[in-house]
Amino acid sequence: MASPAARQAPTARGVVYVHSSPRALCPHVEWAAGRALGRAVNFSWVDQPVLKGAQRAEFYWEGDAGTGAAIASALHGWEHLRYEVTEDPGPGSDGARWMHTPDLGVFFAQTDSAGNIVVSEDRIRSAMENAGLNALELHNELRIALGQAWDDELDVFRHASDDAAVVWLHKVG
Repeated sequence: MASPAARQAPTARGVVYVHSSPRALCPHVEWAAGRALGRAVNFSWVDQPVLKGAQRAEFYWEGDAGTGAAIASALHGWEHLRYEVTEDPGPGSDGARWMHTPDLGVFFAQTDSAGNIVVSEDRIRSAMENAGLNALELHNELRIALGQAWDDELDVFRHASDDAAVVWLHKVG
């Protein structure tokens, strides 16, 4: 076993946001995240008021650069799980965000120091080329590049808590 002085300081940190998990899956989510981190972890689970029977949790992690990708990969594959994993930028590495929903799968994006999604020059050029002169199509291409569909689906789960009432709007007519 390495001495504490020989251990390297963490080079990355981030957050795992489990927006909704079936209660029976919660221990497996902890195990998967812990395996990616190389240590056992315990999440503080609370009810997710948006989805009956579901739980939610936030877990702050520290590890080597690339740990966010390892966590996101470890959580991938459970179809009823909604989550986000962030990794803050560090020396020599960009920040990142992974978002997952059962319907959409995984979305990955590079992020800046404030957590904003960064869209590369090549991706913007591709969007412009695909859209041609059609402004609505350019808007659609940029929404895709920003992961807007994932944000739209996860937003209600992000903001639902005991302190924030959920208001469901229904189209009538």
